[in-house]
Amino acid sequence: MQQILDFAPLLVFVVAYYLKGFYVATGALMAAMVLLMVVDLVLLRRVPTMHWISALLVLAFGTATLMLHDQRFIQWKPTVFFWLVSLALLGSRWIGPRPLVERLLAPALGPDSQLPRALWQRVNLLWVAFYALLGALNLAVAFNASEAFWVNFKVFGLTALTFVFIAAQLPWLIKRAGAA
Repeated sequence: MQQILDFAPLLVFVVAYYLKGFYVATGALMAAMVLLMVVDLVLLRRVPTMHWISALLVLAFGTATLMLHDQRFIQWKPTVFFWLVSLALLGSRWIGPRPLVERLLAPALGPDSQLPRALWQRVNLLWVAFYALLGALNLAVAFNASEAFWVNFKVFGLTALTFVFIAAQLPWLIKRAGAA
C-alpha cells in the first residue's frame, strides 16, 4: 500500500499534465504531496523523511514555477532531490553504525543475512554515483528535450531507472548474503 501511495503524486502530475497542461499539473502535484503527508499521518502516525523532503521541494519549486510562470523551477526539483539523496548516502558512510543503503536493503535480504561492512560501503558509493547521475540526467533531459518528453521521462523514465537499478542489485546481494 505504501509503495502505491509513494507514486500517487507522480500519477496525479502526469494525468493533470495531459488533461490541463504543465501549470495545472504543477499545482496538482503540490496538492497531492500535501495530501500524501496527511495520509502518512493518518496511516503511519508520522511522515517519512523522504516524503518531507520531497514535499518541501515540490512546494518550494512549485510555488516558484507558478508565481514566476517558469517551468524550469519544477524541472529542477528531481535533480535537487536526487542530489540531496546522493549527499545523504555519502554522509551515511560516516554517520551512524551502518551506511544508509544497508539500512534500506538489509531487510530485503532476510534477518540472518550478514554482509561485510566493506561490501555495504561499496554498494553505498554506487548509490551515491547513481543518484548524482540521475540528477544530471534529469537536467540534460529537462533543458534539451521537449516539455512532454521531460514529463514522461520524469514520471516513467526516472522511476523505471531507479527500479531497475535496485532490482539488479538485489539478486547479487542475496547471493552474497547466502554465501556469507
